[in-house]
Amino acid sequence: MPTISSVLTETSAGVTTITLNRPDNLNAFNVVQRAELHDAIIKANDDLDSAVVIITGSGKGFCAGADLAEKIPSGQTVEERLNKEYKPILIGIAESQKPYIAAVNGVAAGIGAALAMACDLIVMQSNAYFYQAFSAVGLIPDGGLSLHLSQQLGPKKAYEVMVLGQKMYADECLRLGLINRVSDADNLLDSTTALALELRARAPLSLRYTKEVMRKVAGETLANAISIEAGIQLITNQSEDFKEGKKAFLEKRKAVWKGC
Repeated sequence: MPTISSVLTETSAGVTTITLNRPDNLNAFNVVQRAELHDAIIKANDDLDSAVVIITGSGKGFCAGADLAEKIPSGQTVEERLNKEYKPILIGIAESQKPYIAAVNGVAAGIGAALAMACDLIVMQSNAYFYQAFSAVGLIPDGGLSLHLSQQLGPKKAYEVMVLGQKMYADECLRLGLINRVSDADNLLDSTTALALELRARAPLSLRYTKEVMRKVAGETLANAISIEAGIQLITNQSEDFKEGKKAFLEKRKAVWKGC
């Protein structure tokens, strides 16, 4: 019997869709899925035919976090697992030159929520939710969740969400600015793909450098942020795409981007 991959990848019209594929376990991470997802992200980042990447889950859940039934191998600590197996996945998304969109179906718990929040945009199914279950099993948030939630909710609300293990459903997440759009269950992937195609039509350098400048100005003073933006604007200002964009604007037509 052929082995079924725990991560599926498909690219169409410049959009790569990566699907976590352990539906019987609500896509909870085991060692195989971590390795396959990391490999899929590397390939998507290097794929010249791919401009935008979607991450979603098969079945009824996006990702229920780490598979607690999986034992840590002898000689490996949880610190090593987080740094060596999860961190490259999350940094591969955050530092990619391409925009990533999480299409959250069902539960996104623990490190699954961290995976979604590492993406640049999030579309959530109307009955889906984020769930921080760490305190229920005596752990702390990981995968960068403490940073994401503190930055987006403020420290007091973030602490409440994390220590009380609150489920945050799509409408509340939208109201709090944690996600970008809510979709009904039947149209989640179609809605997310439509958003990806909107991004695909934009100037590739704008997508790339807007993501980069947001990462670089985080935590900076206004003065430093202005200077960081100026340095990156110099790159885009001297690009062929800016020449084409300006010409297309004046000629009242759609620009034909080259990504350079």
